[in-house]
Amino acid sequence: MTPQLTDRPALALHRARATPDALFLHAAVAAEAQERMKEVNRTFTDITVVTPFPDLWPGFRTVPDADVLDIAPASQDLVIHALCLHWADDPVGQIVQARRGLRPDGLFLCATLGGQTLHELRAALAEAEVAVTGGLSPRVLPMGEIRDLGALLQRGGLALPVADADSLTVRYRDALHLMRDLRGMGETSALAARPRRFTRRAVLLEAARRYAAAYAEADGRIPATFETIWLTGWAPDPGQPQPLRPGTATHRLADALRPKD
Repeated sequence: MTPQLTDRPALALHRARATPDALFLHAAVAAEAQERMKEVNRTFTDITVVTPFPDLWPGFRTVPDADVLDIAPASQDLVIHALCLHWADDPVGQIVQARRGLRPDGLFLCATLGGQTLHELRAALAEAEVAVTGGLSPRVLPMGEIRDLGALLQRGGLALPVADADSLTVRYRDALHLMRDLRGMGETSALAARPRRFTRRAVLLEAARRYAAAYAEADGRIPATFETIWLTGWAPDPGQPQPLRPGTATHRLADALRPKD
């Protein structure tokens, strides 16, 4: 049985309270995904987007990021998983379902939050809670590093896997304004193991103080890092390029790297 990472009812409630002006990350992912589609020498006719915010994808078929995705087998030539894989209890299962929904040589494109996301806030909150309460509670969602996330593509049965990362730094007046923006994104903690009580005001104020002391810039504003990992893979097809079997190469790597006279 897959361990439960996310409290799905709490996550749904947080997303229902999201405000359009705070969804800048989701909007940026929607724009970037469409730019990446243009870079592929392919016309996509059947596209499904897995997203909690369908209004950001006008003209596209959208489905929620439920445990079981509403995608019929071999029905799509493109599946986009849009900034919600980090909440999945079984991320490999999400990728497997997307791959099954693709026709042979169909494209899977995923954007998910990476491990550098909010590293400043995570450090400040942890230090503040230990200082104020003497303990540490699970408050921030764990997020994968690019190498680990890239490996999920192969585990999910996709061919020609590629992973790359974008980093966005947003500057805020203080940590409390950052936390308000996270509420507006629907990205506040929905961990199943989170404390079921309000965070003490003293912890929040101490976190804001430590955040500013460690990261504030010359104008007093604080930076917040958002890392987006992009994962790309293709449903297997016999016509795709295939790696050579070990020992069948016709040229030596050393020869290729040797400087020419």
